[in-house]
Amino acid sequence: MYTQFFGNFLLSKGAISAEDLVNALHKQSTTFLKLGTLAMHAGLLTSAEVDAIVIMQTHQDKRFGELAIEGGYLTSEQVDELLSSQKPDYLLLGQILIEDGLLTNAQFEDLLQEYQSGNEIYDLDTAHEQKDMVEKLINKFCNFDSTATSEKAISFLSLLFNDIVRFIGKDFTPLNPVLKTEYLTNYCVTQEINGPLTIDAGLDMSKTTAIAFASRYAKEEFTEFDEYVQAALEDFINLHNGLFNVNMSNEHSLELNLCPPMVHEEETLKRDTPIYVFPVIFPFGTVNFLLSF
Repeated sequence: MYTQFFGNFLLSKGAISAEDLVNALHKQSTTFLKLGTLAMHAGLLTSAEVDAIVIMQTHQDKRFGELAIEGGYLTSEQVDELLSSQKPDYLLLGQILIEDGLLTNAQFEDLLQEYQSGNEIYDLDTAHEQKDMVEKLINKFCNFDSTATSEKAISFLSLLFNDIVRFIGKDFTPLNPVLKTEYLTNYCVTQEINGPLTIDAGLDMSKTTAIAFASRYAKEEFTEFDEYVQAALEDFINLHNGLFNVNMSNEHSLELNLCPPMVHEEETLKRDTPIYVFPVIFPFGTVNFLLSF
């Protein structure tokens, strides 16, 4: 999840444009992390040292690791460890932006340090630590208050972003949420969760974006907006909300109910409580996730 919020951080800093980000997301699946990026992240090389070794590569037909060892920048053990270590996904995004000439190594190094220190992102050893870190990121991202309801909303969003990763893909970036009193839909599927806790959730997008979203979810190539695409969107929100209900039952002993999904096409939604709109950028388009509680 750190990659997705890192993209949002870069946008908020004005380091890149939304178009730059979409182009980088397109390349993520076909790009591999370089040793220099890994070494810089691990604190074994500075951006200036990475640049120096890259210049050496223009004069010698050798790999980055070979030159780093020969120049005394890294040991062979350090190179092996870097290549075998777990690699944070957000490094790949930064590397693509460097290769595209949008950031220098030095700029990426500074931005990465600011992002990590500002969000207290360090090496997290357990799944529990990682879950806590993601929830802290979401809380900061959403700027919710500290009420019990907002805690459930953070759990809802944490699960949502994880479900997007699991069922749609990792190549997305959430933009800052917008609070609205009413919302004009494109093609929107909503579903109400009721009981001791009431949440009205939805996803809204253009029909072109819906085709791509449904294709990823169903793992089947759809070429036109039809009943199969519509069913896939309804199934995604029903699956996510069902998992959320299970979590609330297991973790908080809250028994919640799911209403049938509803479709709203070019319709203005109005709710008794404000509607949080979470725009999420994918390479194939933007999906607005709606949340009212």
